Amino acid sequence: MDAATGEIGGAVQSRVFSVGNGVLWGESGVGIAATQAIVDVSYGPQALVLLRQGLSAEQVVKQVLASDADPRPADWTKEGRQFAVLDAKGTLFAHTGPKASEWAGNKACAAPHICTAQGNILAGPGVVDSMVAAFERTEGPLRLRLVAALEGGQRAGGDTRGQQSAALLIVHVRKHCGIWLNNDVVLRLQVDDSPEPIKELRRLAEHRAAARKAPGC
Repeated sequence: MDAATGEIGGAVQSRVFSVGNGVLWGESGVGIAATQAIVDVSYGPQALVLLRQGLSAEQVVKQVLASDADPRPADWTKEGRQFAVLDAKGTLFAHTGPKASEWAGNKACAAPHICTAQGNILAGPGVVDSMVAAFERTEGPLRLRLVAALEGGQRAGGDTRGQQSAALLIVHVRKHCGIWLNNDVVLRLQVDDSPEPIKELRRLAEHRAAARKAPGC
């Protein structure tokens, strides 16, 4: 989150095709969610529904996990899921299941920064440490801070399987703050298949012109 601008967002990189289609979910005035590891894509839409109802980030994560029927415990167990939620008020909560593929874990930024980094099948805890450190020390718009976090994680070893795709999603704490009319998305970028997806994501993020925001945003 960038408290100064009101932007909230997330970014992801993985050695799977088109990772952005499953991991990142967001809605202006509501929040951002990331569902990772032994992925249940429905966690994202469920999170947004509960956030609209006024639940906190922690309540959302715990309720979605508790309601998971775990239909495939033998090969796709809920105990391996990762799930992080950031609400429009700037509160966040992240969960890493005990059976997520090693190395798996999460780390939050130190105040006054608002962020959480998480991942699985990583080179080690240094990956999320480096992501958080890069986010905290990088200045400028949120989109570039998010890309810097991915770059920091990659420098620390990243996904041990390598790279293939990356994505970025930014919304706003207020509604209709995207460019054009009645648009809630500030920025959505996807690199679905590339040997250097983070590099391409940075090119796209830097290429983007300054946002034209609706009055009051």
